[in-house]
Amino acid sequence: MKASTFFLGLATGTVAAAITVLYSTPKSGSEIRTSVKSASTDFKETFGDIKLKVNNLKHSISSLTKEAKETVPGAVEGIKQSFENWQQSTEPNRIRLEKELTAIQDALENLEQTIAAHQK
Repeated sequence: MKASTFFLGLATGTVAAAITVLYSTPKSGSEIRTSVKSASTDFKETFGDIKLKVNNLKHSISSLTKEAKETVPGAVEGIKQSFENWQQSTEPNRIRLEKELTAIQDALENLEQTIAAHQK
């Protein structure tokens, strides 16, 4: 839903409600004119406040977008660098574990051969 469509609907609903109230109240002409002027002034103030808040929201969103464009690439690069550092720091352990696994596999093969030789 577009903001302009929303505000158009809001304005239309407000005008329709104001007209309905004006025709359903048992007031004199001068009282109605005073009420209409007061409602018009209130509506203008409310609409001005809404417009100001929408502009503030737009500004906040654009600031957040700009900040994200500046911050996110640096954060991603930092994460990549941390991952590379982790890989480098764990590389000796990985190599050691691979050697130990190879030694265990060799020991198991030797054990299987020894058992097979004793069973014959």
